[in-house]
Amino acid sequence: MKTVRVKTVHRCSLFALLCLVGPLAQAHPGHEPASLSFFQGLVHPLLGLDHLLAMLIVGVWAAQIGGRARVWLPASFVALMAVGALTLHAASLPTMEGGIVVSLLALGLAVALAWRAALPIAIPLVGLFALFHGAAHGIELQQLAHPLLYASGFLIQTAALHLVGLALGAYAQRRDSRFARAAGWLGVVVGAGLALG
Repeated sequence: MKTVRVKTVHRCSLFALLCLVGPLAQAHPGHEPASLSFFQGLVHPLLGLDHLLAMLIVGVWAAQIGGRARVWLPASFVALMAVGALTLHAASLPTMEGGIVVSLLALGLAVALAWRAALPIAIPLVGLFALFHGAAHGIELQQLAHPLLYASGFLIQTAALHLVGLALGAYAQRRDSRFARAAGWLGVVVGAGLALG
């Protein structure tokens, strides 16, 4: 049973890594506008360290908490990120960026301290931060010919990043929990740097 779980985690990690690498090879001039919008969406979450780290950390935290959190935290983030992208893209930039910084600090600390929050606390917390990240990703939506393709691209990439985070968190749980905690402290450092910068 344990071997099957390890194989499943490895397959999910491989799929997620292909999602991460694939768009970098494909997103070049020459695609028709629809596919270009989709690939732009796939690439967008990879271009900012703040977004990239937050999405990975959500996966790591879900693995730390374990149980249903491994599904509910990533799913909540993706769902509410979509809501934020579609409804909050007109939010003021300082508020949006402030929310992203706070998300890095809070989620980073949760992972660094291995806080096993109850689901009724963890899900709303992750969902709130997802709204800010969604608003940031949604800024471009109004200017694109195919906004829904762009949105589906960055939501797929977000899910892929969560899968990578889950795999890293699962590995850390089996081998050395300090690895996961280091990822959390990295989020805190980056968040603090953004706040001070």
